[in-house]
Amino acid sequence: MKRAPTLHLSDEQRSRLQQWARSRLAQVRLAERARIILLAADGLGDKAIAAQEGCDRRTVSRWRKRFIECGLDGIERDAPRRTRRRRISMEKIRTVVDKTTSEIPPSGNRWSSRSLARAIGISEASIRRIWRAEGICSNERGDPRAGA
Repeated sequence: MKRAPTLHLSDEQRSRLQQWARSRLAQVRLAERARIILLAADGLGDKAIAAQEGCDRRTVSRWRKRFIECGLDGIERDAPRRTRRRRISMEKIRTVVDKTTSEIPPSGNRWSSRSLARAIGISEASIRRIWRAEGICSNERGDPRAGA
């Protein structure tokens, strides 16, 4: 059976963790992480800590590992998360904005999300998201016409 790595805390680290664990001002997540590390340093296993703290064993394992790798800084802040890759290029977004603001469609005096989507070759929902993000739409439906 795999055993969790043992943690050794300096007096300064233990003091700081105890302060976070007891604090009413610290974030709840930070207090929980501090308690997890303190219990791990006292020799408890991941399952026992998870049962005592009311969390998942994987959560305990994650914070133990982060503390070993990064110390107090590792549990004080969340790790950066991956962002979704942009599916629509900036060039395509500029095309949508330019067409919407400076070109008149062949069928009328304003672009609809459907007609612009057909003209550019992206989805109608993408057109509405771009309009919303760029401040072009004036209502919740994503329609660039005021009051429509």
